[in-house]
Amino acid sequence: SFQLSARGHWSTWPAFGCRQIILGNHKPCCAPEERQSSNKQALLTIPKPRYLEELESYLRKELQSLDPTEKNTQELRLQPYREVFEFFIDNLKTYKPLLSAIKNEYEITLAHQKNTIRALEPLKAMVTTVSDECTQQILALQEKEKDELYLLKQEKQHLLKFIDNMKEEKSSLQTQVEHLQASVTEEYTRYLNEHDARKLLLAKLNEMHNEQLDMTRRQVPDVKGEDVVKLTLALKVARQDITKAQVKLNKMIADYTDVVPRRDFESLEKKYSYLLQEMTILRKDFDQLHKEYKTLLEIHRETEQERDNFCTELQRLQQNCTPRPNWEKCSEVIPGGAERWDSLAEGKTSEQLMDVLLEEIGTRALKEINVFPGRGKGGSVPVYLRHEGEVKNKKLTKKDVVNMLKDIWKEKITLEQQTGKRSSLPEFFLSYLQKKFGDATAMEWSYTLYENMRLCQSNYVLSSFYDILTGKVGEEQYHSLNKLISSLQKELAACDVLNSGSLTSKQFRQEANSSFPLKRKESIQELVDASRYKLDSTEDPINYMPLFEEDEEGNATPFIAKLRSQYLREKQEYLRQLKNKLGDTTEVKADDLKAAFCFIDPNIDDQTLETYLGLALQAGREEPDQGAVAVETVLERLLAGDVRRVGPSPREGSTASSEGK
Repeated sequence: SFQLSARGHWSTWPAFGCRQIILGNHKPCCAPEERQSSNKQALLTIPKPRYLEELESYLRKELQSLDPTEKNTQELRLQPYREVFEFFIDNLKTYKPLLSAIKNEYEITLAHQKNTIRALEPLKAMVTTVSDECTQQILALQEKEKDELYLLKQEKQHLLKFIDNMKEEKSSLQTQVEHLQASVTEEYTRYLNEHDARKLLLAKLNEMHNEQLDMTRRQVPDVKGEDVVKLTLALKVARQDITKAQVKLNKMIADYTDVVPRRDFESLEKKYSYLLQEMTILRKDFDQLHKEYKTLLEIHRETEQERDNFCTELQRLQQNCTPRPNWEKCSEVIPGGAERWDSLAEGKTSEQLMDVLLEEIGTRALKEINVFPGRGKGGSVPVYLRHEGEVKNKKLTKKDVVNMLKDIWKEKITLEQQTGKRSSLPEFFLSYLQKKFGDATAMEWSYTLYENMRLCQSNYVLSSFYDILTGKVGEEQYHSLNKLISSLQKELAACDVLNSGSLTSKQFRQEANSSFPLKRKESIQELVDASRYKLDSTEDPINYMPLFEEDEEGNATPFIAKLRSQYLREKQEYLRQLKNKLGDTTEVKADDLKAAFCFIDPNIDDQTLETYLGLALQAGREEPDQGAVAVETVLERLLAGDVRRVGPSPREGSTASSEGK
């Protein structure tokens, strides 16, 4: 009887042994042949399982005992394999039901195939009989038609001989025709010569006759009239010549009535070619002007829409405006005095100053709060704020909050690079705090950071993290903007071949144009002006390294702030063009949205277009065969994601073409 291995489970030889050999002897630099030979030598050192050797021995004995001359040898050879498989199934208690089901299915299939073969054997004999009958019929038909084929061959030989005779006769006739043609040519030449000689002779006779008449007139001056018969004959001949000339003239008039002179035809043809070429040029100019007209009409419509929006905004501001407050009074209550207030208020509008003032008041009030009320553990509460009861306020400074958020971004990016997967910021935010501070105090840090981010919206680090954390903005927008800034910094450093840390205004403008080819000249000039905010003269070189630095509270330079504001402004302009193209419709389908994107951005590629459509229609979250989606919803989703122009706008393309002319 066959037994299991001593450990009570099946050995995986030789796979188990091969895996150990490969893991132990793998050399990345060695050739595949060397590794294969070393694996084979190591494999020979591992003995086969005892049960496997017994099964193989039993199978060999049963196969050797069979008589290969018998008729059903293949069925007899299958029986030992079937018995070995049954032994194998009986000893595998765990897999016995599955293996038995597999074996039964194979047995049923074999039985079905045997029945099919038995059913087809009479058909095979019938096919053989029919084939023999058809062969006999073919031979009989060939024998029957043999005489007819012989007669046809004889007739063919006779016709070939007849054709050869006809060819010889044709050749002979051709020779005679050529001889006759030569004779006719000679006769025609001789006739022409005689005809010309006759004409010359008649001319001489007429001349001699005229001379004779003249001599007669001089000799007989008293003769008053000509011969009547001769004059009558001359008149008759003249009338015949006039009749012939009139017939010929009428025929020429009838034949050449619609014919123009060749000189006039060539002149008209030349004039027609010139006019056709001029018409082609004018048609091209007309098509170009028509295209520019459509573009200008679209620009006019967009400008009119912008004008209406500005008028509406102006009316709203005029209704809601109040006298401008004296913001200098705020320096008396802001910590740091007038100097700090001047740095906070530099370059800001009244609305932005109000946000700064509220932020200062909120942060001061936040430091006076000792605990935060918990928001509960409901499903609508974010995962990082789910807590019952009061939560202690850590009373962090803005510098501490900025450093903490930067460290969170750094850890998240590192984890995603290692795993290759994008993780959710809210979940990572909570897990980071739990890992660093423990589960007991993680909520205290979470509430403190959340409240500081909610109040400090003027700080880019805090506001951007807050918008992504709350789902207002997609995380792709944050990474894309950082990538643009990093790319520009690398381009400027590559242009600085002397590593002096400074560039001329011309070099800086060229690198900005190279890094942002789709920006308008006004936007590039804004970046150049923002890069010179610390310089007194326009001739001084630009120190580009400090432009990418931040202070301890995460506040960027005016250059980076301008770059970020341009990114948002260009996205809003792009989406406004998309909205204008969609028109007054309230809902949009995938095909209409795709056509609108292709119209306002003709150079957009298929992958980017599919990404924008997926972001706008949220195909992964809703039904795949969804209908139309509200236009406002589409624009909100696109505004939250990383959406920007791929190629120049049609407006810029038409302007460039007109300038080229």
